[in-house]
Amino acid sequence: IGLLSRFLVACGLFDMVGNIPKSHVLREYGVVRPVNTDAEGRFLSGAVSAPQLDRDGTARHRETLFYNVTVFGRELHLHLRLNSRLVAPGAKVEWHEEGNQTRYEPLLESDCFYVGEVTNVRDTSVALSNCDGLAGMIRMGREEFFIEPLEHRGGGAGEEEGGDGRHHIVYRSSAIKRPHVNQTVDSYPQGSVLGGLMDLQALSSGVQQQHHKLNQTRRARARRQAHEEPELFNMEVLLGVDYSVVHFHGRENIQKYLLTLMNIVNEIYQDGTLGAHINVVLVRIIMLCPAKSLSLIELGNPSQSLENVCRWAFLQQKEDRGDAEYHDHAIFLTRQEFGPSGMQGYAPVTGMCHPVRSCTLNHEDGFSSAFVVAHETGHVLGMEHDGPPGNECGDEVPMGSIMAPLVQAAFHRFHWSRCSQEELNKYLNSYDCLRDDPFDHDWPALPQLPGIHYSMDEQCRFDFGAGYTMCTAYSTYDPCTQLWCSHPDNPFFCKTKKGPPIDGTTCAAGKHCFKGYCMKLTPDILRQDGAWGQWSNFGSCSRTCGGGVRFRTRQNSRCLSPFYEFQLCNLEECSKPLVDFREEQCKMWEPYFEYDNTKHHWLPYEHPDSKSTRCELYCQSKETGDVVAMNRMVHDGTRCSYKDSYSICVRGDCEHVGCDNQIASDMQEDKCGICGGDNSSCKIIKGNFTRSAKKEGFLKILEIPQGARHLLIQEFKATPHILAVKNQATGHLFLNDENEFPESRTVIEKGVEWEYHNNDDMETIQTTGPLRYTVLVMMRSHGDSKVTLSYKYFLHEELQSSIENNLVQEDTAYFEWALKKWSHCSRPCGGKQYTRFGCRRKSDGKMVHRTLCVNIDKPRAISRNCSQKECSQPVWITGDWQECSSSCGKTGYQTRSVLCLQPIAGGDQRTIHSKYCNDDRPEGRRPCNRQLCFAKWEVGPWSQCSVTCGNGTQERQVLCNSSDNSVGLCVETKPITLRTCQLVPCTGLDCPIRKPNLLNSST
Repeated sequence: IGLLSRFLVACGLFDMVGNIPKSHVLREYGVVRPVNTDAEGRFLSGAVSAPQLDRDGTARHRETLFYNVTVFGRELHLHLRLNSRLVAPGAKVEWHEEGNQTRYEPLLESDCFYVGEVTNVRDTSVALSNCDGLAGMIRMGREEFFIEPLEHRGGGAGEEEGGDGRHHIVYRSSAIKRPHVNQTVDSYPQGSVLGGLMDLQALSSGVQQQHHKLNQTRRARARRQAHEEPELFNMEVLLGVDYSVVHFHGRENIQKYLLTLMNIVNEIYQDGTLGAHINVVLVRIIMLCPAKSLSLIELGNPSQSLENVCRWAFLQQKEDRGDAEYHDHAIFLTRQEFGPSGMQGYAPVTGMCHPVRSCTLNHEDGFSSAFVVAHETGHVLGMEHDGPPGNECGDEVPMGSIMAPLVQAAFHRFHWSRCSQEELNKYLNSYDCLRDDPFDHDWPALPQLPGIHYSMDEQCRFDFGAGYTMCTAYSTYDPCTQLWCSHPDNPFFCKTKKGPPIDGTTCAAGKHCFKGYCMKLTPDILRQDGAWGQWSNFGSCSRTCGGGVRFRTRQNSRCLSPFYEFQLCNLEECSKPLVDFREEQCKMWEPYFEYDNTKHHWLPYEHPDSKSTRCELYCQSKETGDVVAMNRMVHDGTRCSYKDSYSICVRGDCEHVGCDNQIASDMQEDKCGICGGDNSSCKIIKGNFTRSAKKEGFLKILEIPQGARHLLIQEFKATPHILAVKNQATGHLFLNDENEFPESRTVIEKGVEWEYHNNDDMETIQTTGPLRYTVLVMMRSHGDSKVTLSYKYFLHEELQSSIENNLVQEDTAYFEWALKKWSHCSRPCGGKQYTRFGCRRKSDGKMVHRTLCVNIDKPRAISRNCSQKECSQPVWITGDWQECSSSCGKTGYQTRSVLCLQPIAGGDQRTIHSKYCNDDRPEGRRPCNRQLCFAKWEVGPWSQCSVTCGNGTQERQVLCNSSDNSVGLCVETKPITLRTCQLVPCTGLDCPIRKPNLLNSST
């Protein structure tokens, strides 16, 4: 295994494993290359993925497939059959985005999901997908194996043809390392559960009554079928997926992963030990945005989290039971910690088909979580835990029963126990919703677009004659806007009939032209026979200044979601100076977002790894430098990058904008900011500059004017001095102030990104600009050695007058450098001192200002060691815990100071940056006094007697209040609220007068 690990790292494959290295540490694994074979096991091809669309828009997915896979030295011949009942017709994926926006797309076709067995081996089952490599489960007797591709390609079998095959990783389910504490523990609510959903149950009672007669008919049919053949049950599933799962697997891979996972769940329910035929069918998937995900899962509170999820699932239910997306059962996946450490699932026992109880909460952790989903759904079907106190099948737990109290991550041989089969049969015939067949519909075929049959080259021949093909002399942003053609005899002469390619023409991998745009085809897009409505008016602009976007929509009678267009708006500069829109979005989190139990000042951060993250909000702590993903997209109109002044983010995607403020324009600025310019108006400002330290502290070196672009400042040689940059408009010293360590980094200051590099005291500062403010380049001096810089930047010729030349020119024959004194020691321990020179007038030997010697070569500085005491390791020092903020209840916290201190000579200490303390930072905040507040009965005054004479009653209000004014638990006997009262006897002629009850009185 050690050699294998080195092979993975050496080949660069381990970084492409997908979710395996990220979520699990494997004790043992293998790397294999599966191959496609015939029924006899003879090699056919190294391509194992399903083919992509043919030129006619169809794919040749086979009903039966054979693969050879070598699993830990044993070659297995897999016989697979297409699982055509995994995804219901008309099933869709919904993306619930921020701001109550919903985006729809079709669910992946189920024609790359297979089930089967290992040939010539008894007691086996296989559930695999070949959408992009082989992924899924192989079970053989007492062992389960998982297989996954090492990298995601998305090109289908075409990319794999002609190669040596594709690397996959294979591992046993027992090889997944997990923490020992409470790991994979499952729980289900005891006693009353989902009590907070009684209001929803009341709402659903009317719906249940409407279908009572229909259910009676179904039960009668079930009794007849019980004597004929085993009944087929279909569990139509709504799969809820929160943002933690989507973010982990990536938007581009999440659909294939989820369908592969549910294919394994379905195969578990096909096991013969269940004693029933239950198909798991996906009718709907909902992907949730970060805000909604966080609102549903209450960390550490599984009961409340389950209640939230079940309430959410109920609200997603379709009103019409005949709707193709009407679900019988909701499965919710999350990676948030909804319960104690290791809790993997939570579900009510029984509840299938119930409007608010047919739901499960599951912790997603790779393919092995398919067993968690199957286990929790088993509870909803009526199955108890195997063994006491649930049932008498504890003897089957060691053999790997699915309903074992601990959801096994490594089954010896997964199976349904005899008790699970009995418990299921006890309830199954009462679950009438499972008798619907989602495939028993006469769904219309999707229309085909004419362009699917004709490439752009063929359409060019139709337009201009033989030999013409699509023009490749220049690239357009969207080839579907207009069809340009050229002839091989003159390939740089392109012509067009000013029309787009016909709808359906292939324009990129997996994309086709439609209505002049290159896009992925979905059933919603293809079903557009309905009439188009009018465009709505444009909505409000996303920003009041500085450039935003606004949208308009129009609806098609056959589409679920509207089409939209957007345009730029409010492009004028903001009157408030130096506004950075991304910075403002980070600052919004400061009042209430805590990271590592501490509030921070958040600065904007541009993620360097991938263009796909440009429109995600990342922020950097000013205090610690930590970069945090805020799990949300930036607001519409935010610049995609500080290196691009025009392209903007729109609904999470970066939209290219030219310098002419036109979407998809190729217009670019020249070096000094002229849109479409040729650099003829640009002036290069460059030179060298030498300066010696006048005194300790910050010294001015160079002033760079507003409007400068492509600035580069470089040190000629290493010096102990440190370069710093100050914003003249705000006075903010944003690079290398006195508290910052001069390490290489990127700094964003008021919309301008600065890159600082320090390579062994050789410093470089650069930015593409344009500078929105004048900056002052400064030197933080250490010693008196000279610093020599080169500087270079571009400036428009109209701004050149803003440059002032303040260099002092003197006759150097009258001045010289002279030894003055030793510098201060550079460090409290283990430092150096340097000789310091001053400028001296030769005529009288008087020391003068050192600028008079600036053009004279300065003698080389001599250094010596100083403060040679051993430097002690910085340590964390903590203060005393402060008094708890609350004496009882759920909100008490106490804090203490946590400092990183450097011991120095004489027993003193100094505070330094926390990065220099190696150990983990002690906690500075912790909960306290989290016990129920003491409560006592409080009584109000007695009311007046209810009569004016004779015997009556008096009332008073009695409340149980705690010390924090919240409702508490009173243990003492509740005082009386009603007592009798006696007034003077009534005379024989008088009747007792009762005071009117305002609630019952009438006038």
